[in-house]
Amino acid sequence: MKCYELQGPGGIEGLASVDKPVPEPGQGQVLVRLKAATLNYRDLLTVKGGYGSRQKFPLVPLSDGAGVVERVGPDVREFAAGDRVIGSFFEGWLGGEPSETKMRAALGGSADGVLTEYRIFPKHALVRTPDHLSDVEAAALPCAGVTAWSAVVKLGGIKPGQTVLTQGTGGVSLFALQFAKMCGARVIATSSSDAKIERLRQLGADYTLNYKATPDWGKRAREWTGHGVDLVVEVGGVGTLNESIRATRIGGTIAFIGVLAGPPQADSRLPLMVMQQQRLQGVTVGSVEDLKAMVDAIAHQRMKPVIDKTFSFDQAKQAFFHMESGAHFGKVAIAIG
Repeated sequence: MKCYELQGPGGIEGLASVDKPVPEPGQGQVLVRLKAATLNYRDLLTVKGGYGSRQKFPLVPLSDGAGVVERVGPDVREFAAGDRVIGSFFEGWLGGEPSETKMRAALGGSADGVLTEYRIFPKHALVRTPDHLSDVEAAALPCAGVTAWSAVVKLGGIKPGQTVLTQGTGGVSLFALQFAKMCGARVIATSSSDAKIERLRQLGADYTLNYKATPDWGKRAREWTGHGVDLVVEVGGVGTLNESIRATRIGGTIAFIGVLAGPPQADSRLPLMVMQQQRLQGVTVGSVEDLKAMVDAIAHQRMKPVIDKTFSFDQAKQAFFHMESGAHFGKVAIAIG
């Protein structure tokens, strides 16, 4: 089988295509033929060597993949060849509260990921793909989808009539917009592009702000609501946190997820808070149970993830460069099969 590996922190050009034998599933295991994968900003950081001490080499990158069961281990009855499935980001976090043990194996970071033609998954870490989704759409769900679900639904507890503020047009932000509308909330969405802002309105954003034209967007969001938003889905990090605080109502929540607006200050411990999911609420994806709950909701609502562009398997490097450019609106995908 063919797969991509990072041999070390060599950047995007350091991605190497290698051949490996197709593995055999053992007790409690399922061999999946991957059909599609999608990129997250975290994957770009990983390829550039900036994702912390848990990163291993050589490493098969990417956490988000979907495919078809090829064959199963001798004791597996839950799945059969031909079943369409999605793999969970944290294979050891089945449910309940997070812990160091549950979060130890993260695909595409501390464990090999899904930029490969075949991969072994433990049976408990797989969820069936909704019938209305393509494999590319299903591959958008494990990290970006579950992170947004955790921020808006599980930890954010958003209810009808409340207001959510989202930042930008990456995967997490667009999922957050969609889930907030699914919950009956109003959405304020920000972007630096007027063209992207128009697309945010088409997705259901009730109020939009160009954060370059309106650098005090937090103040504007607070004025629009009258008292501040109930939840900010904070993907910018320390570079946008001050305006997020300004936008949030008394007693509101900032779901702290990313570092898109630049590196933290030298004395900041906010990245540690994010990684440990410690109302400034750190969010680090979620459990297999969360993935299942989200997939059920998506199937019921027949919601579709927003896919920006799909690259072929031999164009994997171009997919990373496209994400790096910031031109994408939604998920950047790679078709594997």
